[in-house]
Parts: sequence; structure tokens; C-alpha cells
Amino acid sequence: MEKQPNSRTCFLCGRQNDVGLKLSWYNDLEAQQIRAEVTIPEHFNGYPGFVHGGIVAALLDETAGRALLLGGGYDDLMVTLKLEVRYRQPTPTDQPLTLIGWVINRSASRARVAAQVLLADGTITAEGQAIVVRPPEEFLRRWEAEKQYWHVYDD
Repeated sequence: MEKQPNSRTCFLCGRQNDVGLKLSWYNDLEAQQIRAEVTIPEHFNGYPGFVHGGIVAALLDETAGRALLLGGGYDDLMVTLKLEVRYRQPTPTDQPLTLIGWVINRSASRARVAAQVLLADGTITAEGQAIVVRPPEEFLRRWEAEKQYWHVYDD
């Protein structure tokens, strides 16, 4: 599977973010999905032993949005307009999780994307759908300075 780029400071993928999760996503072209593996440390809990719901939402948001990069258009970024999350059961900390994302439909200016968080046995702990849109011009201006850090890093 082809690895997607990472950034410098993003909470989820940033390689230079000391408090971030430093995740890596991979394109599964055969399944038309993206995937990531992660174990969330205890210090990101809401209740003892369980990942804070905001962290779960962030995992779903990023994974769903990155599904747009499946075809390799790594500069074809969009931003979240709306995110709907369904928490099916508590997501445990300190256990391996799989994140899966895919595109439901897409146009030139917006898309509907989805993601799931799964336990090692395949149980879905949370799922979400998002509407993502082209970012405003100010976003793109700020992104220009960061583009040099947006690339595939070695594991």
C-alpha cells in the first residue's frame, strides 16, 4: 500500500508535533479505502481506559478527509464543513485500533466522505461522515508556507 504524506505540525500526522499522534495513512487502491493503525495513549482519555470523544472525532475527521487523497492528488485538500459522529461503544486507550476512510461521492468543490474506528477484532467503536469543501483563499495562502513539509516521511 502507498503511504500518504504527513505534515510538520498537525495534531494527528505532524512529525514535529511533540504532543501529536504521528499517524500514517496508507492507500488501499483495491478496496478504495485508506487505512491507518494507531494505539491511543492513556493521556488522551476522557474516562479512565477510554479515548476522549473529541480525539475519536478528530480521528474520524482526518481519516474521512484523507480518503480524498486516495488517487494520489496529495495537494487536492479540502476542509470539513460538517462532521457527524456516531459513537457505537467506548473506544479503549492502549489497544491497537484501525482507521478506515472512503469517499461516498465527490464533485470539484465538495465531497461526502466517511470513516470508521475499529478494534483488532473488527468491532466498530465509532463511525462518521463529513461534508468537505474547497478551503477559503486565506487557508491556501497559509498552506503555501507549509507545503515544503507535506511529504512522505520514512517510518
